Amino acid sequence: MSAIAKQVDDFIASSAPFDTLSVDERTALIKNAELLYLTNELASNINEAGPRLYLIQSGQFSVLDGQDTIRHLSEGDYFGYPSIVENRPIALTVTVESPGLVYCFNAKSVLPLLSKPAIGNFFKGLLNNALQSTAMSDSNSMWLYKNLTEVINKAPVSTEAQTTISDAASLMTKEKVSSLLITQNNKVVGIVTDRDLRSRVVAKALNTQQAVSHIMTANPAQINGNRTLFDAMALMTEKNIHHLPIIDHVSNNPLGMVTASDIIRHQRGNVLFIIGELSKAENLYELTRLSWQLPHYFSVHAKRAGDFDIAGKILSQATDIMTRKLIGFFQQEHGKAPMMFAWLVYGSQAREDQTMGSDQDNGLLLASKPDEAQAQYFASMASYVCRGLAKCGIKLCNGNIMASNDALRLSVDDAVTEAQQWVKSPTKEAIMHFNIFLDVRCAAGDISLLKLLQKRRAPLLQQKMFLAALARHSNDVAVPLSTFQRFTYEKHHPIKDSIDLKKRAVALVNNIARIYALADGLVIPGTLARLENLSEHSQLSRKDADNLKDIWLFLNRIRWRHQLENKVTDNRVSVSSLSSIEKHQLKAAFKAIERTNQAMIMKFSGGVA
Repeated sequence: MSAIAKQVDDFIASSAPFDTLSVDERTALIKNAELLYLTNELASNINEAGPRLYLIQSGQFSVLDGQDTIRHLSEGDYFGYPSIVENRPIALTVTVESPGLVYCFNAKSVLPLLSKPAIGNFFKGLLNNALQSTAMSDSNSMWLYKNLTEVINKAPVSTEAQTTISDAASLMTKEKVSSLLITQNNKVVGIVTDRDLRSRVVAKALNTQQAVSHIMTANPAQINGNRTLFDAMALMTEKNIHHLPIIDHVSNNPLGMVTASDIIRHQRGNVLFIIGELSKAENLYELTRLSWQLPHYFSVHAKRAGDFDIAGKILSQATDIMTRKLIGFFQQEHGKAPMMFAWLVYGSQAREDQTMGSDQDNGLLLASKPDEAQAQYFASMASYVCRGLAKCGIKLCNGNIMASNDALRLSVDDAVTEAQQWVKSPTKEAIMHFNIFLDVRCAAGDISLLKLLQKRRAPLLQQKMFLAALARHSNDVAVPLSTFQRFTYEKHHPIKDSIDLKKRAVALVNNIARIYALADGLVIPGTLARLENLSEHSQLSRKDADNLKDIWLFLNRIRWRHQLENKVTDNRVSVSSLSSIEKHQLKAAFKAIERTNQAMIMKFSGGVA
């Protein structure tokens, strides 16, 4: 092979999707290829050659080839594929901004290759502005993201509290279930399992004509139907239970039951070992020792793409357990809290997408304004928990967004007043500060306080002026692509081709999901959950929502892999570390984010940046 032929082969072999071809297939493709130095003169006659696929090696070109808008392309980009994929003539218009080398492949050579899934899906993805990727549903852990309503396979089996034990057992036998929900006014007040019948009835020779309320577990742990199978797994592991009632997140009516057997049917690997161990910690020393095993746990067990999909949820669940344990340790020494409270978590912990570099973002919501003694109790508790989390490896927040900050321990009334002030004067600084508090979840304490706060401030956060201000703020960050679709890199960074994926991409997807969720009245904080649960009346189409979900998962995989492989906690990924297909996926992701972000700004702020 000549030096020139070898150079051509190396370029094609490193260009997705042709890097998936065998040597013989690639040789045949190159044999029928033509290399042009594309100038304006050649571009003016480009349609005379008929349908062809073009791959840019160098130069910059503005192309219109059947898609909606002119695309500005450069090295590694393709054009001309719409006519081949759709098998119909499509006029091609090329403006040469900077002449360069372009490979041309005739339709006859390319068409047979489209039958290969990797190649056909790639060009169909380009045509549909979608992420060119294997289906995210193929992930070996995507089952964990299943909504619990998808897991329920039958209506809830329930009875009233006054039902006799004998009748309850007969009902369980008839329905072939291992547990029975006990309800009152269609609300779950207890649960009875086959184990309860053995240990509380048979073993004690209890009169089976007594009411089933005598043997039920009252006020059992419950989970909302809009949560995921992973959430159910984590809660069952932490509470050491085998039956978990599922309730409607609006009405609180029972929807069904998820059991350990259900989990086993779906599970493909034990990802909850670390959560189970943390739940057993009896003091701060044990909790700290176990928590520092997390980085090692992830580096050993997170090897495949699907593992990265759930790593953030595992870490967030682990941080939740650390928080609850630390609150428990504090109360063992200082007594119960003087009033009801909710320990709120914000940002990545609330969204359940923490990475190894995530810091603390938390606060305390109180039932009422505390007196001096009550305020001192909560100040001490917050300080203990935040310092304890730091000892467990969840670093303190540089911006002081922590419950140890006096300003972040508020009563419900004061929190509503604060929201009114932010909405009344949504300056750029106010939006930057307030944005983090819009992703919120209760990790410990009384969740009803957060629900009350969300209910009272919902009308405020849905005001058009406020949503417009949020949308305009989203315009302050641009995706790292130049006009001609070249990657733009972080300045003054030792790695010259690095991109901060969190700041330049993931945060934008989070923000888009957040704004559409607010407009839709959703209070769930997770980005994937928000995109999944948008109503049919949402202004974001289902197609765009699904594409953003794929993009978010793809970016998250790259971030986690970068951190674990390089043993770092930043999000600055080197583009040269990516495969050819990943570079194309990343570019497609950036373009889709930018397009969706600009559409959102137009919808909510009338295009005023």
